[in-house]
Amino acid sequence: MWWKILGAAIFMYVLIGGLLTPLNPGITAVSPSKTGTGEDLILSVTGYNTHFTTAKNHRAWLKLDSIHAVPAENISILNENTAELRFLIPGTLPDNEELAAATLILDNEMDGSFVQPSALFIQNSQTQNPASDREWQQYIIKDLSVRKSMGFPYRNILNETIRNTFFHVALWFAMFLLLIAGIYYAIRYLRTQDIVFDHYSSAFNKVAILYGILGLITGSVWAKFTWNTFWTTDVKLNMTAVAMLIYLAYLVLRGSSADQDKRARLSAAYSIFAFVALIPLVFVIPRLTDSLHPGNGGNPALGGEDLDNT
Repeated sequence: MWWKILGAAIFMYVLIGGLLTPLNPGITAVSPSKTGTGEDLILSVTGYNTHFTTAKNHRAWLKLDSIHAVPAENISILNENTAELRFLIPGTLPDNEELAAATLILDNEMDGSFVQPSALFIQNSQTQNPASDREWQQYIIKDLSVRKSMGFPYRNILNETIRNTFFHVALWFAMFLLLIAGIYYAIRYLRTQDIVFDHYSSAFNKVAILYGILGLITGSVWAKFTWNTFWTTDVKLNMTAVAMLIYLAYLVLRGSSADQDKRARLSAAYSIFAFVALIPLVFVIPRLTDSLHPGNGGNPALGGEDLDNT
């Protein structure tokens, strides 16, 4: 009984924490999005969950790579989530590049440091000279502030929906573990003919199917916010739907016979087939082509702060 109470307590902790823990500070908009070398640029920045007014020590940089960056000449705070940054863009880009994407880095003692990748595109309007290259190199970013309170990592496009990581992803992980347990007991039943193992296999598979359906629902809701549609022709989504239909047929099969032994044998054999089909459908085929879904087609599933130590 203790494990049921513990499970309920952990679920409530995850539910409350997943919904109420605030997002870390982030940048939602930067204007303008492009400029040229040699420009005196005023960059308007809109933040999310930021404390521009409350914080006192603000710093900002435009960074090209590990050694090329320029600091903000002046930072004007308009409100907690809006600031204007003045940058003097050097006269040319390093290595005489025609176009470079600069990452915007903001830093203060309350929000810590946070970034907007490819916030500004800089067009090279002059030929390269060594002095301009050194102008970029002399600004090495160091001693960044660290935000001390816990929060969800902020991610562009995902925004608040990143909370679904606690639910959508966890449901799929749990489903796979339950299906492994289901096939284990199905094999044990076929070897021993002990009906108890059939009951175990059936219970694990049924809960796994429920988790799979909830995984599809939470994924569809997430897709609506990030892709602007509940469903696409993405191979990952379609193959997963096919796999779930195969397992739904398992439920139909269990209800097709009143003979307990016959039902157990058919169910055990079918669950092995279903699990073998699940592997290529979910783990192999989606990796053979491009995919919107993270984890497939060169789109990384988790990276950076998607799942950090907090």
